[in-house]
Amino acid sequence: MPIYMPPTRDTRFVVKEVLGVGMEAGSPAFEAVDEDIVDAIIEESAKFSAEVIAPLNPNSDREGCTRHDDGSVTTPTGFPEAYAQYCESGWGTLALPEEFGGQGMPHVLATVVEEYLNSACHAFNMYPGLTHGAVSAILAKGTDEQKTAYLPKLISGEWLGTMALTEAHCGTDLGLIRTKAVPQTDGSYSITGSKIFISGGDQDLTENIVHLVLAKTPDAPAGSRGISLFLVPKSLLNDAGEPGERNGAHCGSIEEKMGVHGSATCVMNFDGATGYLVGEENNGLAAMFIMMNAARLSCGNQGLGQAELAYQNAADYALDRKQGRAMGTRADPASAADPIIVHADVRRMLMDARGFTEGFRALVLWCSYQIDISHGAETEEERVAADALVSMLTPVLKGFGTDRGFQTAVNMQQVLGGHGYVSEWGLEQCVRDARVAMIYEGANGVQAMDLAGRKLAGDKGQVAERYFAMIEGECSGASESLSFLTEPLLEALADIREAAQWLIDNAKADANNLGSGSYPFMHMMGLVSIGLMWLRMATVAERGLESGEGDAAFYEAKLCVARNFALRGLAEMVSLKKQAMAGAETLMSLPAEAFEVKG
Repeated sequence: MPIYMPPTRDTRFVVKEVLGVGMEAGSPAFEAVDEDIVDAIIEESAKFSAEVIAPLNPNSDREGCTRHDDGSVTTPTGFPEAYAQYCESGWGTLALPEEFGGQGMPHVLATVVEEYLNSACHAFNMYPGLTHGAVSAILAKGTDEQKTAYLPKLISGEWLGTMALTEAHCGTDLGLIRTKAVPQTDGSYSITGSKIFISGGDQDLTENIVHLVLAKTPDAPAGSRGISLFLVPKSLLNDAGEPGERNGAHCGSIEEKMGVHGSATCVMNFDGATGYLVGEENNGLAAMFIMMNAARLSCGNQGLGQAELAYQNAADYALDRKQGRAMGTRADPASAADPIIVHADVRRMLMDARGFTEGFRALVLWCSYQIDISHGAETEEERVAADALVSMLTPVLKGFGTDRGFQTAVNMQQVLGGHGYVSEWGLEQCVRDARVAMIYEGANGVQAMDLAGRKLAGDKGQVAERYFAMIEGECSGASESLSFLTEPLLEALADIREAAQWLIDNAKADANNLGSGSYPFMHMMGLVSIGLMWLRMATVAERGLESGEGDAAFYEAKLCVARNFALRGLAEMVSLKKQAMAGAETLMSLPAEAFEVKG
């Protein structure tokens, strides 16, 4: 049986000591928050995740979801009851607008809760997770009538939402969608088509589901310029605003997939379903990106959640499992074997895992903090700068975060050896569940191209350079005792600046140069960003030790992990730079037919 203990001490360290949440007197974004509220949210959400949600994880993987002949879906045992407690506790409403029933708390605190739920049971959190993207799209693009009719129920959790984008013949290239939306005399649209990979397309947690569906009207322009977004409820609302007549939206089947079995991944058939236009006709792409960007940030959090879960179970195993003898001084020379925690290669994997999980947690929370600043800072300049940072780092959180989250889960499985490969210990489920986050909401290669193409080359590196200059400034302002980290971080900055300029310059000669170098560049950006977080955490830890207050052992461990990341994590930058600047010639020179599989 796998274990999970939400890392509340580390969360408090980042949120309160590094970010200072709860101590910004006069800041509009945090005026309703103090240290007591921060502590209460962290502790109570941890308790809920560990005691209510985590026990569902192994069984939900074995049981999965069931589709019935009428197209309805039953979720795993315990999910409906746990979801009712989730709603009753208000965890889904934390950062949503008070106007429609939310609590109006900072986004950074909702991100804490999201991490814990992702670790506790990734599949369970898929149901409420996508609803937040639907809420964001309706808030930004919906009519007043749509907001009044649907947002209170979505925010309270009484109804859940989906994102119905993908079709069998097109994934990322949504301009190829075939789902049709035919205008009706009453102002609604008749939606006909089939969507695949729809998380929570049907379920037994709520009495209604709000599908946000991409479709094309009869005279729509070709390609992505002809996409419109429609709100299609599972059940139409009656005069009282409650679910009434069943709409023509049904689950045709549930996908048989590698992991997250407790999440109902549905093929959804829309057979003349009644839908309502959200935003302007043929302008659905902008609304879709509102949903997609929210989902991409959540994907990065999923990578963190799975990595943390895998690390905890690997560390627990390594402390207990006896195998081989220590190469140095042994704690008990008379014993036949030592716990495998004494072996340097096991330590390598565990320390690398901590370098990622603790550094990436800080990065995820800092980016969430930037979202709060982008909405609530006092000056327009601050809001614009924060929004630009979040926009640039979104593909990094999604792509780099889920890549490294999966890699960490695999490495933690390796710590357990053969026991990691069997289901009893839970690590093989971590690996299977973590894998999907690298694929959905835009595969990670797409994230890399978004970063290199739109976010880097698109403005000739201006936002990126401001970010690099900020990191450089923090390195210059750090104490001499942290040179073990600032020196390799400055070297990493030189590497990434060189790679960025090469990509910008050489994309002009051949656009494939940008494509060929985008993936290693995304990982360079991830490592530099985690390096910044480790610099900030090491600075706070050093001050804590100097003051003689707080948990000395915790601060010392922070500095130790920071040193390991500086030596081993940032060392990857050299090889990544060479890959980013290798050019496209070797990738693109073979003719397509050379890849044909022959006997």
